[in-house]
Amino acid sequence: MRNTRLPAAIVVAAGVSAALHVGKLPPAIPVLRDALGVTLVEAGFLLSLVQLAGMLLGLAVGLLADGAGLRRSVLAGLIMLALASGLGGFVQDASQLLVLRALEGVGLLLAAMPAPGLIRRLVPPGQVDAALGWWGAYMPLGTALALLCGPLVMEQLGWPGWWWMLGGVSLAAALAVWRMVPADPPASATQGTAGWLQRLHRTLTSAGPWLVALTFAMYSSQWLAVIGFLPSMYAQAGVAAHTTALLTALVAAVNMAGNIGSGRLLQRGVRAERLLTVGFVAMGLGAWVAFSAFGGQPLPLPVRFGALLVFSMVGGLIPGTLFSLAVRFAPGEGTASTTVGWMQQCSALGQFAGPPLVAWMAIQTGGWEWTWVVTGAAAVAGLVLARLCGKQ
Repeated sequence: MRNTRLPAAIVVAAGVSAALHVGKLPPAIPVLRDALGVTLVEAGFLLSLVQLAGMLLGLAVGLLADGAGLRRSVLAGLIMLALASGLGGFVQDASQLLVLRALEGVGLLLAAMPAPGLIRRLVPPGQVDAALGWWGAYMPLGTALALLCGPLVMEQLGWPGWWWMLGGVSLAAALAVWRMVPADPPASATQGTAGWLQRLHRTLTSAGPWLVALTFAMYSSQWLAVIGFLPSMYAQAGVAAHTTALLTALVAAVNMAGNIGSGRLLQRGVRAERLLTVGFVAMGLGAWVAFSAFGGQPLPLPVRFGALLVFSMVGGLIPGTLFSLAVRFAPGEGTASTTVGWMQQCSALGQFAGPPLVAWMAIQTGGWEWTWVVTGAAAVAGLVLARLCGKQ
């Protein structure tokens, strides 16, 4: 049992090491503005470049991973993250950091896209759902760890030390994957250059990959918009900056519980459609309670914070379930990473579109009270898609 679980656990840990690079930037922005003269616009690009890479290259990287080999792709991504982060600690201006941030985005895709298919290959069939539930927690865990640890590390080592440290973590993860995860099997006839058009056609002409991709977009657009604007909500409530960082990290971290729980529940026979439905209902209601004004006044902060915990934790049922469905709905053995890549591409599109829509609504209405209208529309669309997933 140990021999079947340990390689899969190494893959999950490698994903967490990659996700650290997503969360390392937000706590570093004030330091980078002072050290490198990074403007707010440049800071915005630094934040969004990872999503932009996913939005443009998710499907292409998935195709590459299915053709080149899942383990090889994970190793390439981790090494690229290590090199880009290591070099990042030496840069002297924002433009160099932007280029390296784009490379980190590609590295993240290479490391993350093949992981669900690789995990399916490593664990017995009866344990796939539970293992993919753990995989679904890689992003919130990595992000929360970076949000919590970043300020402490930078206080002692500066922002270059933070970059070098995370580069070292990714290099260590690559070494662990190389030593502990079995090598890729020999390429089949549908892999390599000759088969990429066939894999692309099979993926994009099948209903399953489209359903999981669009459903993930409805989830990610809500989650990032709400998490992204939490500091603003806390600031309006007069919460101290240090407390704001802790509370935001906590809301991100509880998302892991839903991801891990989804795998356990799927393994016990709970239908995926039911888990998706519960997740989208919780997100819609949670955002409504957190942002609505009742009698012209928002609810007390503890109540709003509790609603946000429900929003993130129960909403975490969605990504864990969708990773399992993506592997299940892939239209062939050699298209798992391509399907996950398409899901990631649509997820990144949702992350790219959600925050601006919420910001536009706030500008139009003069506050955050109508945020729930935007997130609620995405939740309703998610419920419709969940029903279609159940019929697939």
